[in-house]
Amino acid sequence: MLAKLTSKNQLTLPKAALDALGSVEYLDVEVRSGQIVLTPVRIQRGDAVRAKLAALGLGEADMADAVAWARSAAALTAAQPQVAYAAAPAPKRRVSPPRKAATPRKPARGR
Repeated sequence: MLAKLTSKNQLTLPKAALDALGSVEYLDVEVRSGQIVLTPVRIQRGDAVRAKLAALGLGEADMADAVAWARSAAALTAAQPQVAYAAAPAPKRRVSPPRKAATPRKPARGR
């Protein structure tokens, strides 16, 4: 199968090749011995979250502390009385007087 590289370095893969891979959204690109190797990658959302947490240096103890904090904050918010605010009255609307109909002008007379 042949694929053409565009001037913007974009490559359209043949449909037959993609059909053989199944439903793929991402491909890992690797160069080996002068060849470009594309490997299908199926990204799972949970893996992305775990990778982000690991990059930030957050562990299980940090998550447990955050959940405990959120639950205590939610409990404090729920315990506070809810205050109802009265709606502000609608502003009064200014009404313009009706416009007079335009009167036609008389043509100017030459002297």
